[in-house]
Amino acid sequence: MKLFYILSTALLYAAQGLAQTDSVATPNPDSTVDKASLTLGTSYSNNANYYGQKAIESVPYAAVAATYKLKCGLYFTGLAYKLLHDSTHAVSAASAGAGLNFKLIKHLSADVSYSHTFYPALSPLLQAGNPDNASASLLLENWLSSKINLDYAFGKTADYFVTAGTAKQITLGHITSKDLITITPAVDIVAGTQHFYQTYLTEKKLRDSVLHALLGPVIGQPSTEEPTTKTTVSTQFNLLSYNFKCPLAYNRAHYLVEVAYQLSVLSSKAQSNAGKANQFISASFYYQF
Repeated sequence: MKLFYILSTALLYAAQGLAQTDSVATPNPDSTVDKASLTLGTSYSNNANYYGQKAIESVPYAAVAATYKLKCGLYFTGLAYKLLHDSTHAVSAASAGAGLNFKLIKHLSADVSYSHTFYPALSPLLQAGNPDNASASLLLENWLSSKINLDYAFGKTADYFVTAGTAKQITLGHITSKDLITITPAVDIVAGTQHFYQTYLTEKKLRDSVLHALLGPVIGQPSTEEPTTKTTVSTQFNLLSYNFKCPLAYNRAHYLVEVAYQLSVLSSKAQSNAGKANQFISASFYYQF
């Protein structure tokens, strides 16, 4: 059952970067298996989550993902996202990646990976300016599962992110002898740079001007602009968010169904909604062959 906890958290990491890794879906290779495995997943979220931050406009989405992992720890991932408000594109974003997961010592494993995400022009996602992501992480599994992750996101700009967190899987019981119900409260802290945000604002202004040219002003429609939007580039490495997650899962031998809630409290240094809190709700399904 520990395997499926790890798989479910991966869709969350993938959604944060649509390639990385908000909270949306690649079955994570942070687990050792004695044979090759294929895991498929699908997820829905009420909003795209980028390290606890969200875009000015709401961006609910559905996603599908697949991971194929070899016995040696090498794995390949694929993701496809559909933004529910996007009527223009059949697929709103898609990514492909590869990585390697390996044991260092007992209870301690490492992971390195790279992925590239394909975004359409003028994507409303915060992270669309940085489609490439290189990641390295350490996972310590004992009474708690503690992880530290370093991401380098680059493309039109370049940003570094460090995430440190811990989680504890708690068994709530079972319905039959072949299933298990678990809850896995987790907390993490994210720090990083925010060059991506200036790119996001520039793209948003262009996107809004295109819509205005096509549709004209919509009378009575409230503006989605934040009244105090920051427009300066943050080049410093700062604390960005505190994240509290609570996934509730129904586990079987080959599949998992999960609903999850995340509360993200942004620091005063965050470029988007500084000092405020964001809430993310998701539902996911995974099947492993």
